[in-house]
Amino acid sequence: MRETSRRRLLQGAAALGAASALLPGHAFAANSPAQIGVVGKVKIPWFDNVAKGVEKAGADLGVTASIINPTTDDPAEQVRAIEDLIAKKVDVIAVVPNDAKAVEPVLGRAQAAGIKVIMNESPGQKNADWDIELIQDQAFGEAHLEAFAEAIGGEGKYIVYVGGLTVTLHNLWADYAVELQKKKYPKMQQVGDRFGVSNSVEDSYKTAVDQMRANPDLKGFLIFGANGPIGAGQAVADREKIGKVTVVGPFIPSQGVKLMKAGAITRGYLWNPVDSGYALVALGKVLAEGGEIKDGVDIPGMGPCQVNAETKVIRANKQIDLNPQTIDEWAKII
Repeated sequence: MRETSRRRLLQGAAALGAASALLPGHAFAANSPAQIGVVGKVKIPWFDNVAKGVEKAGADLGVTASIINPTTDDPAEQVRAIEDLIAKKVDVIAVVPNDAKAVEPVLGRAQAAGIKVIMNESPGQKNADWDIELIQDQAFGEAHLEAFAEAIGGEGKYIVYVGGLTVTLHNLWADYAVELQKKKYPKMQQVGDRFGVSNSVEDSYKTAVDQMRANPDLKGFLIFGANGPIGAGQAVADREKIGKVTVVGPFIPSQGVKLMKAGAITRGYLWNPVDSGYALVALGKVLAEGGEIKDGVDIPGMGPCQVNAETKVIRANKQIDLNPQTIDEWAKII
């Protein structure tokens, strides 16, 4: 009888614990403090800055937050990093994927293990609880196109760079940009397909040199991916094409300030990558503690955000305009 009573007592306690976990405000985190692991795309200056945001959010918000930045943009490295975080039994995994499809299975395994999964730069990601974005995608793509079209006079041949043909958000921004070009600037002509090189300064440089040689009348490079403008801009400067070939795209201000001041990069739009890291950890803390995500949710550091419950996308609006008048100030910050 005593053993039976003991079993019933334990069963009752377990049931009470399960019920209390459903109550508003109850902390869901298995670890105390909550553990949040972030997986970046690749170790480049952009993700070095994301890491600063992860570290700052961990300290500010009282959680254990860390980031893994793979040495290459091979999706297999991200998969291995996520597997390591699953094995460590973290509470939340946040990912900025190089290939959304490649990480689907491992994200599913994370969810099956009871880990919350959040994304950045991957709206519509399968096997994820939420995606958080710091800009409005269509506005971001179209702003770059408008700046580029203005710089080249609305006509001429141009090249499109993205970080990779499987990088969801880079290609979405490019889609919006090219769609607007076709509607509004019919005298502009995209040369070839997109070049998936802008995760690498070296590849962006080499491609720019090759394309300027192959297309002597090329007007410029429209780029999505933070290393692309650096490589293409340096190629434009080295080939003495400043003023003849335009480069527009997002870049780290401290990395590209000299090129912009020299005229090798004309303009770009961005959000602060430090904010990206901070946002992922802040959202991870909300989820780990069972917080409610609804329209207008105030994510620490992001302010009230738009929430689409159907698509599971959370949006802040933190777009930055990088131009010769603003570049010096931003270069001091990131």
